[in-house]
Amino acid sequence: MQKRYEEIACRLADKFRRSAAVAAQDGLIPYKSENGRWIPSPYDGNSWWTGGFWPALMWQMYVMTGEESFMTEARRAQKLLVEEFRSFTMLNHDVGFMYLLSCGADYKITGNRQARVDTLHAAHILMGRNSGVGYIRAWNPPERMGYAIIDCMMNLTLLFWSSRETKDPRFAKLAVTHADTTLREFVREDGSVSHIVEFDPQTGARVREHAGQGFCLGSSWSRGQAWGLYGFTLAYMNTKDERYLQAAEKIAAYFMAHIRPDGLTDCDFCQPRDEKRIDNIAGACAACALLELHKLTGRQAYLDSALKLVDGIIDHCADWSEKICGVMTHCTASYHDDGAGRHTNITYGDYFFAEAIAKLVGKDPMLWI
Repeated sequence: MQKRYEEIACRLADKFRRSAAVAAQDGLIPYKSENGRWIPSPYDGNSWWTGGFWPALMWQMYVMTGEESFMTEARRAQKLLVEEFRSFTMLNHDVGFMYLLSCGADYKITGNRQARVDTLHAAHILMGRNSGVGYIRAWNPPERMGYAIIDCMMNLTLLFWSSRETKDPRFAKLAVTHADTTLREFVREDGSVSHIVEFDPQTGARVREHAGQGFCLGSSWSRGQAWGLYGFTLAYMNTKDERYLQAAEKIAAYFMAHIRPDGLTDCDFCQPRDEKRIDNIAGACAACALLELHKLTGRQAYLDSALKLVDGIIDHCADWSEKICGVMTHCTASYHDDGAGRHTNITYGDYFFAEAIAKLVGKDPMLWI
């Protein structure tokens, strides 16, 4: 089994060795691939929330292979991301996704001091989104002032990192405040999680839940479940607060119970039974979380489920041809809105798949911590 994942690691390096050159030639940050070319983000240019996953993928490949071409490509994309600091108004809570995995990875792996400064810059932007009443504001429009989303659990790691790096407790305190609100207001009794919860921006009182990117109000968008699963796992790794580990395990049980027999992941765990809508990004992200939970708890069920998810992608949804620049197929950005991609290759799916493989072959640089 180990040999299989080592072979996949080599195939990943071969694939992205070729397609990194395509991205550099076109001068863009890849969002998805179609017809042998990279396509940039569908919205907001390089301020779109997914921009950090391409350089993160390059850093994974650099650690896996030691080849400087991957470092060069990571830094080319990072330069474009850092330029987005000047636009500012288009940035939101997802600066964690964007900058911890790019500039933060550069600093962690190479010691690049400017990359450290850029990562701290992003952390201060995230601090500025503190509502003051218990949550981090997700988006910028005034009518969404009270919105918080489950995705932000993944962005909290930027704040935990910043407190460790600067010895300033304010960052981590905000992360804990938001995590506690998420634990109280997002995690349901059955272990599923809400995608969007709206709060009163004056008092912090819960107003309502919104359907978000899932099938319907109250359903279980699978990537939201993965964000919660990995987010609470990371919160525990950063704080050692048992409540967060218990939350991660509760969400893990729910997620594992809904893995398809073929190892693939439905876009929403409540979608109609005859609906053929898959989102392997959710499966790849959940696999990374489950591998970490296995290390933390020793529970074999977490490892078995992670391998089922990874093997499902390898067996059914990995395209090693030159028809696409990425690897994973059947990635779906949102249940109802196909504008950002349905059953296609999407770069952050490739990132989580590569992270899972790196964990399995013992070469994960742990970019989230």
